[in-house]
Amino acid sequence: MPFPFILPTTSSFSFSSSFTCESHPSLPLNTSTHRGVVKDSLKKHKRLPATSQNPNLPSILSNLNNYLPYLLAIDAGLSNKAISGEEVSVVLTSNPTIEWRPTLSDHAVPGKEIARVKVQSIEYELFFALSAVGYTHTLLARASLHPLYVTSGVPLSTQERTTAITTATKHLLDAASVHDYLARRAEGWVTTPPCADISQSIARAMSSLALAEATLLAVLKDDPYPAVVAQDRNDNDREWMYKAPEIPKVRAHLFARLCLAAADHAGQASSLCQSQGRGPSKLNEGLLRYLEDFRKTSRAKACRFFGIDAELGGQTGNALGWLRCGLQELGVESKETKKGISLTRMKKDWSERREDKKVERGTNWGADAGRVEETRVIEMLEAKWTKINDTMMTQTVPPPGTLLASLPSGREIHAVKPYQLPDLGRESLEAMRAPPDRSDDFGDEQFSSDEDTVVETPVGAFPGTSDEYRSASTRSYY
Repeated sequence: MPFPFILPTTSSFSFSSSFTCESHPSLPLNTSTHRGVVKDSLKKHKRLPATSQNPNLPSILSNLNNYLPYLLAIDAGLSNKAISGEEVSVVLTSNPTIEWRPTLSDHAVPGKEIARVKVQSIEYELFFALSAVGYTHTLLARASLHPLYVTSGVPLSTQERTTAITTATKHLLDAASVHDYLARRAEGWVTTPPCADISQSIARAMSSLALAEATLLAVLKDDPYPAVVAQDRNDNDREWMYKAPEIPKVRAHLFARLCLAAADHAGQASSLCQSQGRGPSKLNEGLLRYLEDFRKTSRAKACRFFGIDAELGGQTGNALGWLRCGLQELGVESKETKKGISLTRMKKDWSERREDKKVERGTNWGADAGRVEETRVIEMLEAKWTKINDTMMTQTVPPPGTLLASLPSGREIHAVKPYQLPDLGRESLEAMRAPPDRSDDFGDEQFSSDEDTVVETPVGAFPGTSDEYRSASTRSYY
């Protein structure tokens, strides 16, 4: 948590080949310049190892935000709209042909990367660029939250934990705002987009997903139990030697309703993504599975908090019933109802170890939407409360179906703010009234594959003679 998006990549494109601007002749050239920076940064980011991608995300976001004002100026100029009080007139001379590689659509051939799609509209170009902004905000949220789940280092202090969650929440709300703007903008489309990534329903789904993740972070900030479970697995923690972990009382009923609201948003996102159907418009199975897991995990958290509320009131039997409701939502067998050797539990233990390794490596962690973490918390509480109920309370545990029928509605805590489009300043517009000082040759660059790697000089080669070690036919080293 949050979802590990992959940033899209794109081809070269010269705006001067399809647009002219009489009022600001240098606008197409400057737009191509900033787009070239975005293209190179996205391609280099994809080639970086997973451990080096997180520090590169702020640069990606900055380059996208620098490009968007110029792209929006082109879009506004086609309708002769004013920008910063100045009239901009852009004329379309030929239909643009731009290539983007989508990342949410399903692979047509398993094991092979999905092919690029051609877009012939500035509207779709803007949609891809803004979608990349939303994905980058989500990835920045992941980078901020990663230290919370690492168990090989020193545990974070309360202040550090709060700062990380607050930063991640801000990024997720920004992502929800961007996707919400795209969904509203796409309502007026009369053409069918070339891929599912830039459809109106997927934009609405991504906005709902980001809002659901931000809502769950509001609970995580004051939820002490995940930190206690992680602390118990941390070999570097020595606090257990001199004091037991402090578990303050929580606003259990409020947190439960927040979790139900997050589950509702995730369910809405899952329904919108499932509606894409099959074929070219089908989405990646990993995303669909994550959305469903997120919904189940949120409902399981709600059940846990209802159990905590019942336990605080002395109703240990009801508390255990709620915990078993949570395990039922997660699809996990209770240790009390299924004793002995179980293949399902062996598979679960193996999944937990695999997820721990992903967290330590920082690669593709959280793709299970927090199911492993929530399962550990519920099982810890179930073992503790079962011991109390068997020795002291001896209360009857109600069946899960009876308790699930009494679930209340969710409660919202965040509101998606309108996305503020970046505008070009008056000084930048004035500077582009002059004719361009060079030609716009970005479209003449040789199209290169995203998978191309930089070939270094062979070991032992004399400096400056690397070309002599390459085959003229294959352009590869012997």
